[in-house]
This record gives sequence, C-alpha cells and structure tokens, in this order.
Amino acid sequence: MNESIRKIVEESLDLKRTFFAENGDLVLAFAREVIAALRQGSKVLLFGNGGSAADAQHIAAEFVGRFRRERRPLPALALTTDTSALTCIANDYGYEHVFERQVRALGRTGDIALGISTSGNAASVVRAITAARDMGLLTAAFTGSDGGKLGPLVHYHFNVPCKLTDRVQEVHIMIGHILCQSVDEAFEES
Repeated sequence: MNESIRKIVEESLDLKRTFFAENGDLVLAFAREVIAALRQGSKVLLFGNGGSAADAQHIAAEFVGRFRRERRPLPALALTTDTSALTCIANDYGYEHVFERQVRALGRTGDIALGISTSGNAASVVRAITAARDMGLLTAAFTGSDGGKLGPLVHYHFNVPCKLTDRVQEVHIMIGHILCQSVDEAFEES
C-alpha cells in the first residue's frame, strides 16, 4: 500500500478506536434516547453546513428509509434540504438564522435536535441548538477540535478531538451509522 494511503487509514482507524473506547457508552445512551423519542411519536431534526449538511441529510434519509433492516419509516428531517426556506430565511434574517427559524417552526417538546459542526462554532448551528434547548428539545452535537461553543450547550456532546475536518467527519458518520443500526434493530419488523 502506498505510504500516504497507509498513513491516512491508520490515522482514521486510530481516531475511531480512541473515540469509541472513550465514548461508546455515550453513543449507546443517546441511541436509547432517540429510540424512546421515536417510540413516543417525536422526531429528529438534523442540521449542519457543508459536509455536515451532507451528514445530516444522510442520517435523516436512513431513518425515513431504512438502514439495514425492514421497519416502518421514522420521522427525521434534515433542515438543510428546503432551499426555499433556507434562502428566504438567509435573505430576510441572515444566514445564522437558517436552522434556528426552522427549529422554532418545526420542533416540539419531545423532539431531538442534532447539530453537526466540525469546529463546534458554526453560528447557524449554535443558534439552532440554543433555540432547541430553550424550547425543551433534547439536544446533541457532533463536533471536532475542542468542541467550540456547541459543547456546553447540548445534552449529548460527541466531540472528536482532532483538527482535521476529514478525520472528524469520518468519525461523525460512523456515530451516525451506529445510531441508525441501533434504531433499525429497535424498530425491526417481526
């Protein structure tokens, strides 16, 4: 294997091993919260910018569709997909409000808000999480580096202590996949 490829793979694997050794119980606890909320008819709202928007959409799609097992569709919304809402809110209020306004419109007590930001400092994500907390939603964040402003704001903080965005995102999507598999197993058709 090319040395540079080997280094990338080892770096990613080492970060994942360390993260899940330290945070496996937290991931499991959050998965249980998501399952309980979905069983009560609540929904999951996901949001982030750039690659984190793609991760939010990916995870939401796995809930609404399915991950590995047949089960009923589950309510999850990526707040990154409605271009009319995004551009209207950004134009009328400023980009930092694009997710906050949607959380305020769509979120209800019992729902879960999951913000994704590799820096932990994206203003649009911080504002949405703050709104979600104020409204009584359960909050979670996937972050990187030192967790930024998001870390202290959420009930469940999944911080990947790395400054490399690509490595952080690789761990984030693995957390998302573990979450999706846990949900699939809980709602599997019998």
